[in-house]
Amino acid sequence: MDSDRDGLVEFAGAQSTIFETGKAAGALSIGSLERRAFLYAIGPVRALDGEITVFESQPYISRARGKSYVVERSWNEEAIFLAWSSQRTWQDISVPDNVRGYLDLQDFVKSAAKSARLDVDKPFPFLLAGAPSEIRWHVNVDRTEGRPIDRELFARSKATFVLRNERVDIIGFYSERHAGVFISKYAPAVTPESGRTNAIHIHFISRASEATGHIDDITMNGRMVLRLPVEPR
Repeated sequence: MDSDRDGLVEFAGAQSTIFETGKAAGALSIGSLERRAFLYAIGPVRALDGEITVFESQPYISRARGKSYVVERSWNEEAIFLAWSSQRTWQDISVPDNVRGYLDLQDFVKSAAKSARLDVDKPFPFLLAGAPSEIRWHVNVDRTEGRPIDRELFARSKATFVLRNERVDIIGFYSERHAGVFISKYAPAVTPESGRTNAIHIHFISRASEATGHIDDITMNGRMVLRLPVEPR
């Protein structure tokens, strides 16, 4: 398995490779991680055919089909790129009421990690639990019609959905240094016009339905818990 590690995060493949090659080839078979304990991982399925989310070593593969989606629990998948971390111990931090939107969350994750003495100059995983007011999310679906993938086609190749007031577990990775690898420089909630850049990649698993995929935007309600890794001393 050809992968890299930085801080608490391992990763393989890179988002930028899609645009360099015009293809969404697989860079990693997620089955190579099947025996990892306490595994958390996120990334897109090869050929723009879905999203990969692994929570506590359990895989969830969502694919757009028709106007809806299907979810499989399989390790037999390849990721275009994947970020992952094995973490046994976490510390819980209540998310303040004033943390409402995507950028609020990004800023809070960084400040809370600093307070927890994590090295925020290196990537780290985080979790969230609760029932957000709204999650806007997508599942990749190939709409390229065989053409080389550019940024416009990549943005178009997404089936979008909305989830409201469902209890979810969220898996995220924070990094200010891995744009084009496992972090998108911009996101639907962080546009170039905002004057900010994106530093998080977040997926979710609903505990009330089958919904699971990549979070584009989130509205929180003050009843969420952030979980940060406890590093061994």
